[in-house]
Order: sequence, then structure tokens, then C-alpha cells
Amino acid sequence: MKLSQFKFRLPEDLIAQYPVEHRDEARLMVVNRKTGEIEHKVFKDILGYFGEGDVMVFNDTKVFPALLYGNKEKTGARIEVFLLRELNADNKLWDVLVEPARKIRIGNKLYFGDDESMVAEVIDNTTSRGRTLRFLYDGPHDEFKAALYALGHTPLPEYIKRESTPEDADSYQCIFAEKEGAVVAPAAGLHFSRELLKRLEIKGVEQAFITVHSGLGNFREIDVEDLTKHRMDSEQMEASQKLVDMVNHAKDNEKQVCAVGTSVLRGIATAVSMGGHMKTYDGWTNKFIFPPYDFTVTTALVTNFHMPYSTMLMMVSAFGGYDLVKKAYEVAVKEGYKFGAYGDSMLIL
Repeated sequence: MKLSQFKFRLPEDLIAQYPVEHRDEARLMVVNRKTGEIEHKVFKDILGYFGEGDVMVFNDTKVFPALLYGNKEKTGARIEVFLLRELNADNKLWDVLVEPARKIRIGNKLYFGDDESMVAEVIDNTTSRGRTLRFLYDGPHDEFKAALYALGHTPLPEYIKRESTPEDADSYQCIFAEKEGAVVAPAAGLHFSRELLKRLEIKGVEQAFITVHSGLGNFREIDVEDLTKHRMDSEQMEASQKLVDMVNHAKDNEKQVCAVGTSVLRGIATAVSMGGHMKTYDGWTNKFIFPPYDFTVTTALVTNFHMPYSTMLMMVSAFGGYDLVKKAYEVAVKEGYKFGAYGDSMLIL
């Protein structure tokens, strides 16, 4: 497959800038791989497609407030700092992106907060935009983390052309989010309300959790036409014994295994063992999935509508079939479905 095969015309006004009022009332397109049929529903109608013994696998990663605005010492220039991950808790070292990068050099100090009480020093250049910061904070680590996150904002994707608001802290977070570490929300999971999860439980649909700490690599532009030459950024993930047992039991009983989101689809594919079952996994994955690909565990996928050229669109095309997904996206544009993390949803069966 070539990069150019994942181009499509997406009108700007179809990229959702705000979430729907009620999580489970976004639109849902249902795509059947066997028949090629496309149905138009509301997200809570997903109840009708699953039954007792089926397993839905969710990503329980938690997005942290990764976006900070600081001021450079002496000049006072406003600097955007995007926290990627903590490198060393004892020394309070963080891997970050800075904008504008050209203004930030090793040795510079940055001040955060209205009272500028949080101070960081640049100690390393890792990439053209990347830096390593050491936060100068006297106090316990938990206290430091709380103070740092209190200064942070929700890191919305770049295609959402507005600054984040306090409301985004809730709406850009899955209600089952538990394990902190992501800077990108697993958007398919955003559609599940507490009521919908309860109704699925009553129906006998089992809920399992995998952890994949989604990073900015999801949005990094692919700069090669030949997809076999693209290298994904690594993301930390964990597939527990409890998850593996639930999924394998469903497989053995010919029940549905539904991945809620491309991060889950990728995580499950990373933890596949011989014979089409899952095995436990605790580590990193840089698995890049594009058509054609043989999924031996996942039988259904819940996903949002993704941007042109994106790795998520490629994963969805691998699962749903390139031609069918291409057709579904043409229908979505024509019917005015909303795209992106705050957009509408698709169920592929």
C-alpha cells in the first residue's frame, strides 16, 4: 500500500471542534464486512450488536494535562511546553516538545504559573523540537506532580483549532480511564457513558481492559510513500492475565472480541500468540498495521472517523478492508458525519 491511497477530501467543517452534549448520542455508522451493508444509527444503538459472552476491550489509559505555557528567563517570551513522558522521577526529568523551538537552548530557564513558582532548566536537546527539562522543585514527588499538573491544560489534537477549556478535562477523558500516561485520548472510548456500560453489563457483554499509553506518534506525518518504510513511535502497553483469559475464553466459545479503538486493536495484535490467541505482554510496541493484515483475535472494531493519511485510518482500512472503508468514508463525508476525537463513530463487524 502507498501513502497516497489514504488521501480523501475532508471539508474543514466536518472536523468536530467540540464534543456532543451526551457521550453516547454521537452518530454511529455500522459497516458489515461480510455483506458490505452500511447502516446509520446513534451510538447507544451499539447495544443491539453484542450479546452474552461477547467481550469489549477498552483502553484504560488516562490522559494527563500535558500542555504547559511558560515564560523564558530574561526575555519573558511565551513558550509552549508539551510534556511527553517522565524520564526520571527522582531528578524530575521530563521529555518535552517546545514551541517555538528556535528560542530554547541548553541552560535556559523557563518559569510557569502566575507567580512563576515552577521553574525548569533545559539540560538536553533530543530532536529539533524535543528537549529534556529538569524541574527545580524541592518537595516530595507526589506534591511536585500535583503542582505540575495543576498548571497543565488538556492536550487537544492540533486539528481542533481552539485552546482547551476546563470542560475538556472531562470530555477528553474516557470515564473508565485509570492508568495515567497518555497524551492522546483513545477517542472511540469517549462515546461510552456510565449508563451504556451498565446496560452492556446487564446484557452479559464482558468488559476487559488493556493499557496502551497513546503518544503523539499517532499524529506524526508519514513522510514516505512506501508504507513498509515508515517507523511508528513506540508506546508503552500492558496486557494482563485477566484480559488474556477473558479474550481467549471468548475466542474458544466463538464469541465476539470487540476492540474499542485503534490503540486497542494495535495492542491486541501486539500480544497475539501462536494459534490466534492472546498472551500477556508488558513492554513497548511500535507495531504499524496497514492493509493487508490478518487479525486473528479481534472480530469487531469501534473507531472514530480519522484524518487523511493518518496511521489510524490505515489500521481501520486493514481491519475493515481497504475498498469497503474507502466507500464508508465517502458516505460519511456525503452524510455529514463528524471527524476526529470529538466526532462520530463507526462499528465494523
